[in-house]
Amino acid sequence: MTVKDIFDFLNGLAPVNTACDFDNVGILVGDPSAEVSGAVVALDCTASAVKTARDNNCGLIITHHPVIFDPLKTVLAGSTVFELIKNGISVISMHTNLDIAVSGVNDCLCHALEFDNFEKRPASDGYLLNFAELDAPVSAEKLARHIKEKLGGSVKFADSGKSIKKIALCSGSGGGYVFDTAVSGCDALITADVKHNVFIDSERLGISVFDAGHFNTEDVVTEPLKNVLSQKFKDVCFITDRTTGIKYV
Repeated sequence: MTVKDIFDFLNGLAPVNTACDFDNVGILVGDPSAEVSGAVVALDCTASAVKTARDNNCGLIITHHPVIFDPLKTVLAGSTVFELIKNGISVISMHTNLDIAVSGVNDCLCHALEFDNFEKRPASDGYLLNFAELDAPVSAEKLARHIKEKLGGSVKFADSGKSIKKIALCSGSGGGYVFDTAVSGCDALITADVKHNVFIDSERLGISVFDAGHFNTEDVVTEPLKNVLSQKFKDVCFITDRTTGIKYV
């Protein structure tokens, strides 16, 4: 099995041509023709992910966040890209295309939160958001506690004071979709990396906004993706690295 074989399968699940224009996805480091017997699935290509790959003789790391995003001006000893090349490890990154794919990050977020009744609809910029409807209305505080229980970490939220039944969801940095949430008739937005002004805007718009953390809203895809890959490529050993340096008090 080669790096390209695995990429071709992933590209079928989450086509790279559906990624946002600013994104950088696909085979970003390594040799597409390299044989793969083991691979690490991780949210980020961190030092921990590289060590996990090296310690387990894995020639491939599959990440959500691109290992190369901004243009590189140097590749020096100790840097992630240098260590990858030095150890012969390839990287496939599937970012915004995996966010919006069927069974992708946003879908996995809904499943993790046990929101079974959801659908995808385009936002004003064309990006696909998930929209879920609860069986019964809940308060913002009760929903915040539910999110924390299912995702871990911490949850910061603004409470509109109204019961919540219809919810827009965007894994990662989706605070900019607060207006789409209001226009869609939803009562709340669940996302991460919410700026202060978004919480202020949500009060004016009459919706509740929940910031559940970037890592926590996206790491939900790691295990499901590993399982899908393991079913497809039975001769490849897939393992996950879900290490994060984020701590909470």
